[in-house]
Amino acid sequence: MDSILKENNLYKKSLKEKTMEYGKMIKFSHTIFALPFALSAVVLAWQIHTPSYLDLVWILLAMVGARSAAMGFNRIVDASIDKKNPRTAIREIPSGILSQRQAASFVVISSLIFIGAATLLSKLCFFLSFPVLFFLLFYSYTKRFTKYCHLYLGFAISLAPVGAWVAITNSLSPGIVFLSLSLWTYIAGFDILYACQDIDFDREQGLFSLPSKIGPRKAMIVSSLLHVCTILFFLGMYLSFNMHPVFLFFLTGIAVLLIIEHRLVRPDNLTHIDMVFFHINSVVSVLLFIGVLIEGVFR
Repeated sequence: MDSILKENNLYKKSLKEKTMEYGKMIKFSHTIFALPFALSAVVLAWQIHTPSYLDLVWILLAMVGARSAAMGFNRIVDASIDKKNPRTAIREIPSGILSQRQAASFVVISSLIFIGAATLLSKLCFFLSFPVLFFLLFYSYTKRFTKYCHLYLGFAISLAPVGAWVAITNSLSPGIVFLSLSLWTYIAGFDILYACQDIDFDREQGLFSLPSKIGPRKAMIVSSLLHVCTILFFLGMYLSFNMHPVFLFFLTGIAVLLIIEHRLVRPDNLTHIDMVFFHINSVVSVLLFIGVLIEGVFR
């Protein structure tokens, strides 16, 4: 009886309250990490083929739908694990703010939004939406069998710029591959840093992560190398698209921010991890988009 009453109370909340709770569940504010990369792909593709305003709407909807589905699915799959971890026990499902059924409905609706938006973009996007959705959802299981789950996450998210480019141009280019590779290594690099918070918990629960398997010091070296690759891939994009030199100014700013990030987070000091994750990484993504936008104006 208590469980039924609790379920009913969950559904009695106002639309605004529910929206905010779903937004918190999927960390909607974190969309800013990958969205600027996809928007950068749109700006670069614009110089080859001008999309309609509706195309831009469908691309944004596809981005939001895909990410929301992936994050919601992750929260469902990890609910029992999150409940045991003091850092994540306050999340919406383990704390009882949202039910498993509500989260599942949210995932289904988000997936349909993604597939629907892809369908409205092109037939090719419709067919590609299914494997892309699979890659995004499957990430939730990788921490159970591979320490390279961070690389998988980076790869899954790195499909966003390629997807935006294909949606507009119906093709691929070396430049956009470099942009996706930069997003891959960028996401994987800071996800490794973030995972350092749960080393002891992951070891206790038999979960896989690079920091828990090789230790924080070596993991942070891997993270640094990945972010060096991020800068090199940005340079590859710069050369492939024959971009205006003004972009190098923004690329320098991104490199400086990544250096600061790795100086702030040390194996014996994780006190700045939230600032690095939420603030510095957000600035890096936004700085990229502004750089591509201004470069387009100069070019």
